[in-house]
Amino acid sequence: MRIAPVSWRALPVALLVALLTLGVTACAPKPVAATTSIFLVRHGEKAMDAENPALTPAGRARAQSLAQVLRSVALDAVYSTDTARTRQTATPTAEAQGLPVRIYDKDELVRLSLQLRQTPGRYLIVGHSNTTPELVAKLGGEPGAAIDEIGEFDRLYVIVLHPDGSVETLLLRYGDAAP
Repeated sequence: MRIAPVSWRALPVALLVALLTLGVTACAPKPVAATTSIFLVRHGEKAMDAENPALTPAGRARAQSLAQVLRSVALDAVYSTDTARTRQTATPTAEAQGLPVRIYDKDELVRLSLQLRQTPGRYLIVGHSNTTPELVAKLGGEPGAAIDEIGEFDRLYVIVLHPDGSVETLLLRYGDAAP
């Protein structure tokens, strides 16, 4: 496992590498097991004054930015926990891809990780500052340092699960940096 921190400016290059990995697998002359790419983010910036807070204008802008970043990735599914902020983060990408937002239980990360490992494809998973790194680890990736609960909303993990069982972790940034 390796984690490669990449600035947001390098995002197109890093995504190209991930997509080329998928393309090489897809263009192989003989049948091979498919590579799985999983994009994981924490929800965007949230209001601080509610039990189930919605996204702030900055959070909504970040959700739109995520949809733009992933526009060239043909996702198979978009997953979100059942909170307003995660659903609002996932929705622009899901709508742009013509997909529903599938709800997952944040307390069932083992089940979700097994499901993702058993079904090759490309997935977006929107979670929280604690569940996103935990799911990265359950997928065999390297979560890196803890996500800053107060001000870090721009972390984008790309986990690539290869047919041989190896796992690559790319740590990227997207959208504007938090103030």
